[in-house]
Amino acid sequence: MQRTFSSRPALAEYLKTQFPTAAARDPHISPIQGGLKHAEQVLATIEPTRYRASRNYLDGDVTRLSPYLRHGILTLKQVKETAFSKVKDPLQVTKFVTELAWRDYWQRLYSSIGNGVWQDREESKTGWPPSAYAESLPPDLTSGQTGLACIDAFTQELRTTGYLHNHARMWFAAYVVHFRRLSWKAGALFFLSHLLDGDPASNNLSWQWVASTFAHKPYFFNRENLEKYTKGRYCKSCPKRGHCDFEGSYEELSEKLFRIQPL
Repeated sequence: MQRTFSSRPALAEYLKTQFPTAAARDPHISPIQGGLKHAEQVLATIEPTRYRASRNYLDGDVTRLSPYLRHGILTLKQVKETAFSKVKDPLQVTKFVTELAWRDYWQRLYSSIGNGVWQDREESKTGWPPSAYAESLPPDLTSGQTGLACIDAFTQELRTTGYLHNHARMWFAAYVVHFRRLSWKAGALFFLSHLLDGDPASNNLSWQWVASTFAHKPYFFNRENLEKYTKGRYCKSCPKRGHCDFEGSYEELSEKLFRIQPL
């Protein structure tokens, strides 16, 4: 295969010709750059002390190192040691390192169960049987035309950049599984088709955590939660504001979504 190109767009066009099936599925090329040099530049800019307080906000201090970890360009040890080098007291980056440990845990579990990540690890705690969940995602969801500003923006970002903030992934997964009652497997496969950092371990087991097949209760959210951590960027202009699927208290939504009420 050709290895030198005059520009990144030229590389992108070449890849489309070499992988026509993938290009036909989605022609977008992520703006995220690969390679060790760029990975090390990103690593040098991380702010692990600010991670704990801001990580749930879409504009928070997350590292965006996951694609480089996924493809082995950086190691968890490198990232951990860089975090420690930026503080005097290692306890200042406890939450940050804990999240690295979760990634390690997913991989170790995957090495043990293999394709078992595609099977429910536990029974669902929603009260709905597996047959209640549709096995494929509908076109309005995969094309970003649900009419919900947040969900459609997440779909667009996922398809055009190959990345989503972790909180956005959780909201999207909860919408798919609980609000639309679609199979977590279909959602997990959709993510793996687009995420640059997608791997069956972290991806599938996180979807199962949301679905409650690998957790003690389902994860879901309401508009107040989404508006808080997005600082209202979607809700302000959403055509469904005031009557969207996410309106109401957690108690009200739980009554609507589940047959068994989470503890």
